Order: sequence, then C-alpha cells, then structure tokens
Amino acid sequence: MTTMTLDDDRAWQAVLARDRAFDGRFVTGVLTTGIYCRPSCSARHPRRENVRFFTGAAEAEAEGLRPCLRCRPNDVSRDEAAVSRAIELLEQAEEAPALADLAGQVGYSLAHFQRMFKRAVGLSPAQFLRARRVERAGEALSAGASVTEAIYEAGFGASSRFYEASEGRMGMAPSAWRDGGRGVTIHWAVVETTLGPMLVAATRKGVCRLSFAEGREELSKRFPQAKLVEGGEEFARLLAEVVSAVEQPGDSRAIPLDVQGTAFQEAVWRELQRIPAGETRSYAQIAAAVGKPGAVRAAGSANGANNVAVLIPCHRVIRTDGSLGGYAYGLDIKRELLARESGAGS
Repeated sequence: MTTMTLDDDRAWQAVLARDRAFDGRFVTGVLTTGIYCRPSCSARHPRRENVRFFTGAAEAEAEGLRPCLRCRPNDVSRDEAAVSRAIELLEQAEEAPALADLAGQVGYSLAHFQRMFKRAVGLSPAQFLRARRVERAGEALSAGASVTEAIYEAGFGASSRFYEASEGRMGMAPSAWRDGGRGVTIHWAVVETTLGPMLVAATRKGVCRLSFAEGREELSKRFPQAKLVEGGEEFARLLAEVVSAVEQPGDSRAIPLDVQGTAFQEAVWRELQRIPAGETRSYAQIAAAVGKPGAVRAAGSANGANNVAVLIPCHRVIRTDGSLGGYAYGLDIKRELLARESGAGS
C-alpha cells in the first residue's frame, strides 16, 4: 500500500471535523466494513483503529475497498472537472446563462450543481460571474480606461449593473479605485499594542488597512489621492474594537472591512476568516477549499496581498510540513498571535 504524504493524525482530525477542504486529497478506508469515504462523509465515524488512509479511490479499490454510497468518494474528480468546466463557460459568457442550462452542460442536476459549485468556489455561479466582471472592470481601470469603458468592456450592459455588482465588494467607487482613493476620506491612527505600533485606517465602510510598524507615510503611498484624517470620534469606537481583536485574537468577523481584490483573492480571504481561532491551515488546504487545488502558490500570493492583518487572519496559514512559513510583519508576531489563540500566549 502506498502511504499518503499527509500526516495520519492530521488526516484523522480532518475526518472528525468532516472538513470538505480535504475532499480529493485522500480517502478514508474503513477496514471492518470494506468501504472508503470522503473526509467530509456524514456517516457515523468509525473507530480509529479500523481506519486506513489512501491517496485516492484507485489506491483504496486496489486494496479491495468499495466506495461509500452516501458520500460517493469516487465522484470527487468528476465534481472538480465539472466545476472547472462551469468556470470556463462563465468566463466565456457574455450574458449570464440560466443556472439550469449551466448545470445541464456539465451533466449535473440543478440542485446538486449549485451546492457543489458554491462549496468548491465559495460563491454561487451568479455571484462568481458578477465578481469576475467586477474584477475585469478593475483591471481595465488600472490600465487607464475610463469608468464607462471599463464597465462595458467587462460585460456589464449598463453602469447600474456594475454598481449593483460591486456594492459591498469594492468599498471605494470605481473612479476612486483608479485614482488612488480620490474623493475618499480615510481616518487613521497609530496605536501602541503589546505587539508593537499598529496602523489602523478605515473608510466609512470599514477597515481598509491594519499593519504593524507602519505610519502615515506608508498609508499615503497606498492611497495617494485620499484625504487622510487622523483620529475622529466615530473612528475611535471602531479603533477600540480593532485593538481588542488584536490583543485578544479570535473571531473578528463582526468588524466591518473595506478591502478589495480579485475574485480569487477575495475567495481566499473569506476562507481565512472561516479558520477557527486556535487552528491553522496549510496553503494547499486553502487552495483546495476555494476550489483550486492546483493553485497553492496563488493562494500564498493572495494570503500575502491581505491588507488587514489579524482581521483577515493570514497568520493562521502555515506550510504543509508544519513550519510557520512567512509573515509580512515578522515571525515573532505570527508566533505570538498563534500562541494567544491557542491559550499559550504572553
């Protein structure tokens, strides 16, 4: 039997958590029943001593095991191929296809396809198409196109459709995005924390920058056309929430954010926010969780593009071998954040 590269103890934890991020990375063989399952299978957990892990369906079947009829682990590769094909069709579409037509083109029922696509990508097909169009508009704006040109080049039939799609996703208006924050007021402060000086900056929609050992100069380089205002009464309340979230890191998803990225980056950032405090994930796990198991390096880049440290907890991502990997603000801060979350911090 070929052994899997994933540590058996970590694999077992994934099975106990029914972690869908591991579907496709290995299968769980139950020797007493003669079946193998996905890590996320909803069936009752077997006893640990009766379990063996295999790299995939072929290896498990070579050992005489048969696929579970509940979770159908031999369909994982078929699901991935269907999602990849659906993404290709959405990328090529000038008009949003009917969901039933899209499901039919990849050979799935409507209900199953919608669940499968959202589980793999983190967005519904319609949300993905809107996000991809907003992304293309942003690329055109960055290349110097006018707002109107960018909107129509991205496939929006009317400017109102673009603004509807980008609302709540790109906090700043498209023209402000292109012009380095022109017309946007950003309140900011540098505060002392137990991790060192911390810069916090926010628009009216939420926190747009949280970093360590930075100040007004670095913020101005990121938003050269924005109006930067130090402090402010309303900002002070938000700042207090942010400081508390950093000093006692946990679930900070209630704090509003104003961040922007590509559709893939934002999918990675959402997945980072789903990692429970006290736990870590590898770059490979994050890539798999957003439906792009081959995009490990891209997941690492998206992790590094995070503008709001701690609130989007990129410190919870480590290397597959268990080492800490890198961190924009130094490994001492990363190590301390992880220690605090596990209850062992200073």
